[in-house]
Amino acid sequence: MAGRINDEDVKAVRDAVPIDAVVSEYLQLRNAGGGNLKGLCPFHDEKSPSFQVSPSKGLFHCFGCQEGGDTITFVMKIDHLTFSEAVERLAGQAGITLRYEEGGYNPSHQRGERIRLVEAHKVAAQWYAEQLATSPEADAGRVFLAERGFDQAAAEHFGVGYSPQGWDHLTRYLRGKGFSDKELLLSGLAQEGRRGPIDRFRGRLMWPIRDIGGEVVGFGARKLYEADNGPKYLNTPETPIYRKSQVLYGIDLAKKDIAKASRAVVVEGYTDVMACHLAGVTTAIATCGTAFGTDHIKILRRLLMDNGSARVIFTFDGDAAGQKAALRAFEDDQKFAAETYIAIAPDNMDPCDLRLAKGDEAVADLVEPRTPLFEFALRQIVSRYDLDTPAGRAAALDEAAPVVARIKNSGAQHEVAVQLAGMLGILDTQFVVKRVGQLARWARERGGGDRGPAPGGSRQQQYAPAPAAPSGPSLTLRNPVYATERELLKLALQRPELVSPAFDAYGVDEFTAPPYAAVRQAILDAGGAEHGVEDPQEYLVRVREAAPDDTVRAMVTELAVEAIMRRAVDEVYAGEVLVRVRRRAVERRIRDIHATFTRLGNGGDPAQLATVQNELWVLEKYDRALRDHGAAAL
Repeated sequence: MAGRINDEDVKAVRDAVPIDAVVSEYLQLRNAGGGNLKGLCPFHDEKSPSFQVSPSKGLFHCFGCQEGGDTITFVMKIDHLTFSEAVERLAGQAGITLRYEEGGYNPSHQRGERIRLVEAHKVAAQWYAEQLATSPEADAGRVFLAERGFDQAAAEHFGVGYSPQGWDHLTRYLRGKGFSDKELLLSGLAQEGRRGPIDRFRGRLMWPIRDIGGEVVGFGARKLYEADNGPKYLNTPETPIYRKSQVLYGIDLAKKDIAKASRAVVVEGYTDVMACHLAGVTTAIATCGTAFGTDHIKILRRLLMDNGSARVIFTFDGDAAGQKAALRAFEDDQKFAAETYIAIAPDNMDPCDLRLAKGDEAVADLVEPRTPLFEFALRQIVSRYDLDTPAGRAAALDEAAPVVARIKNSGAQHEVAVQLAGMLGILDTQFVVKRVGQLARWARERGGGDRGPAPGGSRQQQYAPAPAAPSGPSLTLRNPVYATERELLKLALQRPELVSPAFDAYGVDEFTAPPYAAVRQAILDAGGAEHGVEDPQEYLVRVREAAPDDTVRAMVTELAVEAIMRRAVDEVYAGEVLVRVRRRAVERRIRDIHATFTRLGNGGDPAQLATVQNELWVLEKYDRALRDHGAAAL
C-alpha cells in the first residue's frame, strides 16, 4: 500500500506550480481585476465567466457552482484524480521527488492508477514513434504519410508512430518497463489473447490522442495492410483515462491559438488536423471516432470564452455523410454563443486532399467563414422539396420553421425567418415570421425553453446559468451587518497583515451570520490570522483544512478569492471595517443589558443590578471610544 506523501513535499508542490499556469491548460483566463483572473467554469455550464483564479493565493473559486480550492484540488476535480495522484502529477511537472512517510519511495508501485495508465501511454507513444522512424517494417507507414504530403518532421511534430505486426511486441516492451499485465489490459494497449495479453494495435499507423493538458490518453490507429481484417480506423476503447466523447484530437496543440484567435476549426480526421496545422491553420481539431457533441462543445467554450465574436468553423465532405454530420452539428449550435459556420471544399475534398492538390493557401482559404451553419441546415431541408408548388413550399416551411424557432436570440431569429421566406419563395414574409414566433411560444409554454427562443436579450444573456443551490444559510448582502462581516473575513483571509493582531481577539459570536461564524471558527482553529502574515498561502491551506465540512471550506475559498470592496485597501480601511464589526457587537450587548435591566426591575438583587449597570457603563464608554478614535480604541 502506498505511503502518505510527506507534508513538506505537498507544500513544495503547491508553492512550485502556479495555479494560473495549471488552470490555463484547460480554459482561457482573462484579467478580472484586483490581481485575479476569470474564465468559464469547467465544472458546470455557464455563459458569463464566474470562475475566478487568484494566483497570489493559489486558489480558485466558482461563484456559480461553488467549486473551489487550491492547485491540487483543481487537478483532482478536472481529471478525476485522488489527492496522491494529483500531487504526483504536479510533482512530476515541477521536477520534485516526493517522499513517503511509510515504506519509502517506490515509483513503480506507489503511483495511482490513473498516473500509471498515463505513463504507459506515454512510453507506448515514444516506442511507436521510434518504430516509425527506424524500423524497416514501418516503410508502409512512411509511404502512407509521404503520399499525403507529410514528411518525417511532420510525423515527429504530431507524434505519429507505427505498431509492428507481431502479436506482443509492445506488451513485452512495457512489461520490461515495469508495467503489469493488469495495467496493460486496463489501459487498452493490450487485449486478452489465448495465451495471455497481446497487443491491441498491430501493423497500423498510430496517432497519439492527448487530452487538453497534453497527456497521451489513447491512440487512433489506421489500417495499412490488405490482410488486416479490422476496421479502417481502430481507436482505443473506453478506459479510465479515455472517453472518446470528451477528447478532441489536436486540442493540446491548438488550444492556445484557439483562445488567442477566438476561433476553432473542426475537421473530420487526424490527417486533416495535420494538413491544417501545416498550412498555418493552427486552430484545427477533430473528434476521435464519434460525432461532434455536447462534451466537445464544453471543451471549446472554455477556450473561446464563448463571446459573440468567437467563430467555430466545421469542415465536412460535401457527400451525404458529410451533410448528415453538418446537420448533427447544427443540433448543438445553440449551445454556443460563438457564431458557427460550415466550409465545404470544392470537389468535396477534405483539407488533406485539398492541401495536396492546391497547396497551403487553399486550405487557409477554405476555413475562412463562408456559410452560417443554420443557413446550410435550412438549405438542406428546403432542397428536399418542390418549391414550384404551393404544397411543396408549405411542406418545406413545416419542417424548416421549427429549426428557426430554436434560435434563442430573438433578433437573429427574426432575421433568419425573413431569410427562410426568401429561400422558399414566399412573398408574405410576415406570415413566415409569425409562424416561427408561434412555434417558439408553443415550445416555451410546453416547458421546452431550451428549444425555443427566450424573449429579448443576446445569446450570451440567454445562457446565464441557473442560480446555484445555496450552500448553508442564505445571506442577504444588502444587510449592512452581513456585508461588513463578510468584508472583515475577506480582509482576514486575503490581507491578514492589515487586521492582525486585532482580528484574532474577535469572538466567533461577533459574526451574526452562521456561515461567517463558521469561517471565523476555522481561522481560529488554524491558529489565527496572525499566522497569515508570515506565509499567506500556507495560512489559507490551514484554514481550509480546519473547516469542518465542504460547505464551510467552499465559503473560505470564496471569501479568499472575492474582490475586497475598496479599490485602495490599506490599514485605514481595514481599521474602519474592524471598528464597524466591533461596534455592532457592542451595540447588541448593550441592548441585551437594557433588556436585563427591564426584566430585573426595581425589585432585583442590588448586587446583580450593580454588576449589570457597571458592565453597561463600561460598554457605553468603549462604544464612545470606538466612535471617536476608531481603530486606535480597539
